[in-house]
Amino acid sequence: MLQVVQAYDRAPITEIETDDEAALERKLQAAEAVFKDRDNWLKPHQRIAILRKLAGLLEARRDHFAMQIAREGGKPLPDAIVEANRAVDGVYNAAEELRNFAGREIPMGLSAAAADRWAFTTKEPIGIVAAISAFNHPLNLIVHQVAPAIAVGCPVIVKPAGTTPLSCIDFVKLVHEAGLPEAWCQTFVPAETALAEKFATDPRIAFLSFIGSAKVGWYLHSKLAHGARSALEHGGVAPAIVDRSADLDGIIEPIVKGGYYHAGQVCVSTQRIYVHDAVINDFTERLVARVKKLRTGDPTLKDTEVGPLIIPKEADRVASWIDEAVKGGARLATGGKRLSETTLEPTVLIDPDPAARISSEEVFGPVVAIYRYSKLDDAIARANSLPVAFQASIFAQDIDVAMRAANRLDASAVMVNDPTSFRVDWMPFAGRRVSGYGTGGIPYTMHDMTQEKMILLKRR
Repeated sequence: MLQVVQAYDRAPITEIETDDEAALERKLQAAEAVFKDRDNWLKPHQRIAILRKLAGLLEARRDHFAMQIAREGGKPLPDAIVEANRAVDGVYNAAEELRNFAGREIPMGLSAAAADRWAFTTKEPIGIVAAISAFNHPLNLIVHQVAPAIAVGCPVIVKPAGTTPLSCIDFVKLVHEAGLPEAWCQTFVPAETALAEKFATDPRIAFLSFIGSAKVGWYLHSKLAHGARSALEHGGVAPAIVDRSADLDGIIEPIVKGGYYHAGQVCVSTQRIYVHDAVINDFTERLVARVKKLRTGDPTLKDTEVGPLIIPKEADRVASWIDEAVKGGARLATGGKRLSETTLEPTVLIDPDPAARISSEEVFGPVVAIYRYSKLDDAIARANSLPVAFQASIFAQDIDVAMRAANRLDASAVMVNDPTSFRVDWMPFAGRRVSGYGTGGIPYTMHDMTQEKMILLKRR
């Protein structure tokens, strides 16, 4: 049995049954059987109907899911409501994308050998999808992995994070209630960590969707069966540059949201802020004043802005990184105190050493660091100096500065006057280099979960 607890105070929520190796084998066999039975594949109109019904069922239970996200994951309730709404929209998005999801004509007749022929491609589901998810968006990440699989006709087996399985389990129940046969969408909650590797690397798996640490993701990627595809979403150490032309009155709120949303437990959370000499004192004063006012505590309360870290061990780690930075010469502008077993004060550090972990590794906690620069290209070089690369921001009113930074920052997406954490669910979302592999976002995932087949007709 797996005990699920509240992230904030570690109070028990419930216990759930776990799956052993025999259960995994049953689930893989069930998924393989329905995928091999081509005559009974669901038609696109049937999959659209299921997804639309699922979105309605999910919307009707929005408040339940929001409170569950707050309890098991520790996300403040206002943000949990946003996540639940995004999940509903994501399911609709997968259904609507099918309207334009098609193959293409391959030109023939371009040579004598190709005369009197007509060719086109169709899209087919790639096969069984293994989805391994993370705790920080326990509903919406599941939607991003499961809804595309349903849309394109892939059987999917989804493993939620062990700390936050309830939203996933409840969502998959709604999938079945919406009319999808159970074998097409199953949960997997392993009794042992080793079973997760066995699951992901099973030769029957055609596509691995992994959201989590780079160490685990790249390891599983290296062990995949030959021919299997993967999409890996890891983390970053997201940089933001504040130019001297930035509107300081308008950027503090988005930067605070970017750095402290879900206590910084977001793969594109703002962590490194490079601020121009001319405005650094004014910016720092304003940022620290706002961070001091953040309401930190019980995520189930509607006025909480920053909740806990997911487990006490993570709070220990983040606290140790803050201590290391301060001992290494950083100035602690605010925060740094332990408020409870899992909760830390939102923290601002000034000019930590570049070698400190807070400067070079993903903190995944409620901490941002401010660094001074005088030349834009120096700030860009420092922003690009790490092996991770995901999303980045430039805050500037000077269009030349904004475009120079946008063109030169090593990132899959550069936000101009928006935080590094900005995302809508239909946009491409991808880490570069160590930060990931493939492209997320519901339409892009649907594409990755299919393969094209060319059909050629020769005239008599």
